[in-house]
Amino acid sequence: MIAVDGPAASGKGTIATKLAALYGYPVLDSGLLYRAVGMRVLAEGGDLGDAEHATRVARTLDPASLENPEVRTRAAGEAASRVAAYTPVREALRDFQRTFAAQEPGAVIDGRDIGTVIAPQAPAKLFVTATPEVRATRRWKQLTGQGEAVSFEDILADIRIRDERDSGRSDSPMVIAPDAVLLDTTQMDIDRAFDAARRIVEAARASRP
Repeated sequence: MIAVDGPAASGKGTIATKLAALYGYPVLDSGLLYRAVGMRVLAEGGDLGDAEHATRVARTLDPASLENPEVRTRAAGEAASRVAAYTPVREALRDFQRTFAAQEPGAVIDGRDIGTVIAPQAPAKLFVTATPEVRATRRWKQLTGQGEAVSFEDILADIRIRDERDSGRSDSPMVIAPDAVLLDTTQMDIDRAFDAARRIVEAARASRP
């Protein structure tokens, strides 16, 4: 099991996907679960401030909804940040994530609380980060590449707000697990970041009994 945590647009999703391909493991972007919940709440005409509605959606979430392109939009990211703050929503999605993490011979999950809450027993843990400005640039390029009309300044503001929500919530805040290895990708392209991540995982695997 490989846990890859970190803030939005740090590169953790790409790193997790590449690690999964390297080792032949299934991969889960846990953020998509919260994005799918948020977007379904909105699709049903609900209010993101309604924790009970969000919880009902989380308890009946269809994993197939993670394939919907809408869950990768800016609106979905904002919705995810809102509903992820609700403890009942997080509880409803934990069993799914823990079952995924327990697969043999292994799995890769990226998120905010994988190494601390979902799979604290994971032998390999990374916390991937970068400066807010670099992360905002990456997300801006991603969204504009998808055809969304957004400004860099708005994306940077979103990043800062999401960081505050993710690290400040009472349930499963985004923190570095004591045994996680910090990987700052600010000055790295994806190839360098992946190589660094691979070496971290290999070191963790080599240290296992």
